Amino acid sequence: MNQNKNLTWGLIIVLAIIKFILPFFLQHPVYELHRDEFLYLEQGHHLAWGYMEVPPMLSWLAWISNFLGGNFFWVKFWPSLFGALTLMITCRMVLEMGGGLFSILISGLSIMLSAYLRLHFLFQANFLEVFWWTMAAYFMIRFINTNHIKYLYWIGFAFGCGWLAKNSVSFFIIGFGVALLLTKHRHLFLNKHLYGAGALAFLIALPNLLWQYNHNWPLIHHMNELRETQLKYINPADFLKEQVLMFFAAFYIWIMGLIWLFTRAGKSYRLLAWIYLTVILVLAITSGKNYYSLGAYPMLFAAGAVGLHQWTGKKLKWLRCVAVALILFLSWVVAPMSMPLWEPGKLAAFYKEKKLDETGFLRWEDQQDHSLPQDFADYLGWKEMAAKAESFYQSLPKQIKDSTIIYCRHYGQAGALKYYGKQKDFTNHVITDNGSFLQWIPNDLSFKHLIFIGRKIPEKDDEVFQHFENVTVIDSVSYLHSRQLGDKIIFFEKIDAAGLKLAQDGLQQMKQEFIR
Repeated sequence: MNQNKNLTWGLIIVLAIIKFILPFFLQHPVYELHRDEFLYLEQGHHLAWGYMEVPPMLSWLAWISNFLGGNFFWVKFWPSLFGALTLMITCRMVLEMGGGLFSILISGLSIMLSAYLRLHFLFQANFLEVFWWTMAAYFMIRFINTNHIKYLYWIGFAFGCGWLAKNSVSFFIIGFGVALLLTKHRHLFLNKHLYGAGALAFLIALPNLLWQYNHNWPLIHHMNELRETQLKYINPADFLKEQVLMFFAAFYIWIMGLIWLFTRAGKSYRLLAWIYLTVILVLAITSGKNYYSLGAYPMLFAAGAVGLHQWTGKKLKWLRCVAVALILFLSWVVAPMSMPLWEPGKLAAFYKEKKLDETGFLRWEDQQDHSLPQDFADYLGWKEMAAKAESFYQSLPKQIKDSTIIYCRHYGQAGALKYYGKQKDFTNHVITDNGSFLQWIPNDLSFKHLIFIGRKIPEKDDEVFQHFENVTVIDSVSYLHSRQLGDKIIFFEKIDAAGLKLAQDGLQQMKQEFIR
């Protein structure tokens, strides 16, 4: 018995270690950090109970990474670690549902080699979202198996922490409520401990809710902005199709899991199936992005691994080897789409050769096809941009430098300049009014000159820029395949008093929108 237990945990730990280190070997070293990672790392320098884009939990990890030097490893450490922990919890769900070594291997490979491969190498809130959804599902299974009230409170704890990680946990909470109604567990609505667990979740989330209230609910503003710029292009058919494509290497495992939960053998855990179906329905109706559902799949992979084991008895055991081989083969086929394995030119040539531009795989938010996927293009050009901007800034006389700000059009540019900038006199002058960076601009902002980083020269309706005496285009980003290709560095000299007042008044007006 102890030998089997040791073998089981040995396999889980080996899979978790591979899960942690694999992305470090798969991503080509030419790729830099992703534009969103620059924003979240900067949040670690401005700790608060909330931000324009996400709740506070990611900023706590950013603070630690920054304290440890903020290098590439410490940025990628957290998604890799939580990815390994998510795999371990998924394997624990397998054991709770009656699976063995084969089921552990299948579920582990499914988490390791599917959409989570890239997700768990990006310092974004999504890896925390998936972790807390998976924890909540695990505690639900524990409650089903033991009927111990304490697991209701653990579910509440996971929901509360999930809210502090990413507000999308509300989809999972809605799914949980619907699933209770549709299963034998509906009697819990008469159990005071369910509401006690809800109160615990609310108390954990309360600091962020108060922050949202005091800042006029930036969450709603952020979602409205997303709807106007991105979500309106998403239709339910594409969303559902992408649920399969995201997990191409192991899609049949989660489908088996959904089916197994509706069989007699999986009936006890059918609650999980109704949660999943509710989440998918809500996201499809509300035009959610395909990855918004990622947290709902580890529980299905666990169920599918158990179901596959049960359905492949003595006569069909050979199918188990086929299942493992199929996951490994399909993951090898899609590896160049899952991770940036090669330098950009080679990767772009591969996509062109395989005609992936005809599939929509290379379509960006602008609805145009490009040479690389948008996420991969977002890894490039930042060092060049920062080096060129700082080189010009440092070439200015000290008196001019002291009265110059570096204004960026979006948070990726500002975050990259702060991350890759070498001197504090440069990084301390970098600002943008995009996203959370708006809150960090000093209220007493004053300047005479401005270095502009953006896609194009500001037009006449951008009135502040019409109040400078001289305008000089200094340089631009030339990194081929980068999403920042063509971004300009422009020097605006000698703003007049009217222009400065316009800038200061505009800043106060934008900030006022997020102050109650």
